[in-house]
Amino acid sequence: MIRSHTHSSAYRRLRQRVYHMLGGEGRTETAVKIVDYALVTLICINCVFSVLESVESLSVMHGHIFHAFDHFSVIIFSIEYILRVWTAVEIDDPRFHHPVVGRLRFMLTPMAIVDLIAIAPYYLGIFFEVDLRAMRVLRLLRVFKLTRYSQAMTIMIAVLRQESRAIGALLFVFVVILVFVSSLMYLLEHLAQPRVFADIPAAMWWSVVTMTTLGYGDMVPITPMGKLIGALTAVIGVGMIALPAGVLA
Repeated sequence: MIRSHTHSSAYRRLRQRVYHMLGGEGRTETAVKIVDYALVTLICINCVFSVLESVESLSVMHGHIFHAFDHFSVIIFSIEYILRVWTAVEIDDPRFHHPVVGRLRFMLTPMAIVDLIAIAPYYLGIFFEVDLRAMRVLRLLRVFKLTRYSQAMTIMIAVLRQESRAIGALLFVFVVILVFVSSLMYLLEHLAQPRVFADIPAAMWWSVVTMTTLGYGDMVPITPMGKLIGALTAVIGVGMIALPAGVLA
C-alpha cells in the first residue's frame, strides 16, 4: 500500500514537472526557456526547409537532408504532442482534470489541434498516397505552432474572443452587402458582358475584389448604372475595411 502510494506520488510529480517544462506554469525558469527556444528554433528551421524544398534544384541535390530533418522533427513534435496530452490533467481548469475526458477535451482545444496538424501530414503520407507537393505545403502549417510562444498572437486571440460579437456583426453586414451588390451587378452587366458576369457567383468575385479595394481589373462594369454601382461599392468597401480595424484597435 505504501509502495503504491509512493509510486503514484512519484508518477504525479514527474507529470507535473513535464507539464511545467512545457511551459504550463509560465516561462520564467531557465530550463523552461531552453525548451521553448529549442522548439521555436525547430519550428522556424522546419518552415525554412519546407520553403527551400519547393525549389527543384535544391530538392534534387539535398533531398536526403530535408527528409532526414523532417523525420527528426516529426519525432520531436510527436513526443511533444503526446507529453502535452499526458500532462493535460495538470491544467488549472476542472474541465481537464478527468484522466480520459479531460485529455479528450484538451485534444479538441485550438492549440492541441495545431500541434496535431504539425505532425499529421507525415503520418498521412505513410498510410495514404498523396501528392508530395501538397505534403510540402502542409508541413508549412507547422508555423502555427509559433502562436503558442508569441505574446502578440496571444493578445490577438484574446481580442478576437472578446470582440467576437462585434466582428460577427460586421461579417454579417459584409455578407449581406456582398450578396445584394453581386445580384444587382449581375442584373446590370449580364446582358452587356455575358461571359464576364456570367452568373451571381462570378459577380461575387467582382464584389469582393472591389469592396477590398484590390481592383484586379479582370471584371469591369461597362454600363452607366454598373459603373455607378461599382463606384458606390468601392466607397462602401473602404468603410467595411475600416470598421474591423477600429474594433481590433
